[in-house]
Amino acid sequence: MTIHKEGRAIVALFFIVLAAINLLMYFFVSTFPALTWVLGVASLLFLLFIVRFFRKPNRTLLQEDGVIYAPADGTVLVIEETDESEFFKDKRIQVSIFMSVWNVHINWFPISGIIKYFKYHPGKFLVARVPKSSSLNERTTVVLEDKENRQILVRQIAGIVARRIICYAKEGKEVKQNSELGFIRFGSRVDVFLPLDAKVEVKVGDKTTGTRTRLANLY
Repeated sequence: MTIHKEGRAIVALFFIVLAAINLLMYFFVSTFPALTWVLGVASLLFLLFIVRFFRKPNRTLLQEDGVIYAPADGTVLVIEETDESEFFKDKRIQVSIFMSVWNVHINWFPISGIIKYFKYHPGKFLVARVPKSSSLNERTTVVLEDKENRQILVRQIAGIVARRIICYAKEGKEVKQNSELGFIRFGSRVDVFLPLDAKVEVKVGDKTTGTRTRLANLY
């Protein structure tokens, strides 16, 4: 396991700032040694949390035509038939995965194919569990088309804590299944919109592992 590239500068900055604060406390507030120890332990725990948040697990890329792998670690929040109004403008099966601050926050492409559509939407920072966050929060929309001309839509959604979505998608780019789609900083969610004939293989409440859990299939 390593630190993801999107977090290296942040981890380094927190390390420098926390180290400086603790050194100042040690040299200039030496009359309160207990306070110095408490601050030191708290700083270490906070730094470990930041390092853990930006962790990049070592996972072998699984690739299988017709299978849709989970694009994120988290918990299945929604499985329902809904209207997708941005791109398809028709009914689709929506599967939503909620990522808490304890989950890996890398996102992956659930299928191989060509990126047919990409758009970034600035927006609010409502709690990611709330349904309207899918259309009101800061988000990105990516549409992938596989070699059988089947299309799925993946939407990264910022949460109440998240303040930046990073997406590597570009229209016309060919991508491999389970390669990196992007990263969302802190609590967030990913929605996947599938064809109505897709066979969903998870249920609400299931834990998903990005690049590992079979979300659905298009057989």
